[in-house]
Amino acid sequence: MAKKILIVDDEPTIIDVVSTRLGTAGYDLIFAADGLEGLENAKKELPDLIVLDVMMPGMDGYQVCEKLRQIPETKNIPVIFLTVLTKEEERKRGIEVGGQAFLSKPFEPQQFLDEVKRQLGDV
Repeated sequence: MAKKILIVDDEPTIIDVVSTRLGTAGYDLIFAADGLEGLENAKKELPDLIVLDVMMPGMDGYQVCEKLRQIPETKNIPVIFLTVLTKEEERKRGIEVGGQAFLSKPFEPQQFLDEVKRQLGDV
């Protein structure tokens, strides 16, 4: 059975690139366009991995990750932050709130796929 990945991003171009790369790698994909929808989909679908943007309307990715870590069913789901933010303090915050990895946009598609596989134990 294919592993399920939730992609939470408000940028359609990023969703296209990410879904093409992950879809061709054989993963099942779920999408959310903002933090609140991402949180709801995570609770409902219990994905194997979450790819999470930071800067989104409503609830940002840091807040989503903090909330995920407070819910028993979602607290252990790995989170990869994928964001335009590049500063070291932003990266540190992502890890502090419970993210496993922090990749900056624009990103190298193969590096992204390698990180996804690493987080899912598919390497």
